[in-house]
Amino acid sequence: MATPNYGYEKRQRELAKKRKKEEKLKAKADRKAVGGAGDEERADGQEPGDEPAAPAEQPPQP
Repeated sequence: MATPNYGYEKRQRELAKKRKKEEKLKAKADRKAVGGAGDEERADGQEPGDEPAAPAEQPPQP
């Protein structure tokens, strides 16, 4: 019976990890290029596409 080639198996696992990581990065780049944040809220708490609210003018303080 042949002995297992652990080096080959390890290399195949590493290649699979690398392939999966590259696919994830590509998918992330595609999502970013297509629509930005999508359905998620932005970091500043506003929905994507919302215009920033202009500050209301306040009378000068005496």
